[in-house]
Amino acid sequence: MNVKIQDLMTSQVLTAQRHQSVSHARDLMSSNGIHALPIVDSEGEPVGIVTTSDVLGDLNPNGKISAIMSANVVTIPAYGEPRVAARTMRNQHFHHLIVTHEKKVVGILSTFDLLLLVEDHRFEEKGAQRSGMPRWTRRQNKKSSAD
Repeated sequence: MNVKIQDLMTSQVLTAQRHQSVSHARDLMSSNGIHALPIVDSEGEPVGIVTTSDVLGDLNPNGKISAIMSANVVTIPAYGEPRVAARTMRNQHFHHLIVTHEKKVVGILSTFDLLLLVEDHRFEEKGAQRSGMPRWTRRQNKKSSAD
């Protein structure tokens, strides 16, 4: 099995910009059922990430995303290997990694995405017959980009 990050990631990821409001991020995440929102600059390059835990609580809804985002952005290339992503997530205690190609956000990878890969791999190792595509391929193209 030669699986790459691009095979596992959610490829049409929603993004926001640091000047937008906290309420914008909260609403975007809530209405789309997402748990992490990459924050990008005007060139589409990642400058931060906001997660569900960042937007919980009694925050100023008119405050800027830049005030609550994690600026410690760790990215992984789309052609990277899942084991590298898993090691990075474990070592950094992250649940999401921003996936890039030529410095632009092209997707997001979650621990859930990696768990689906592990689950399918273990299923295949047992030699069980299965129909259809692996579960991790079903998460492709779930979300569309937004400003």
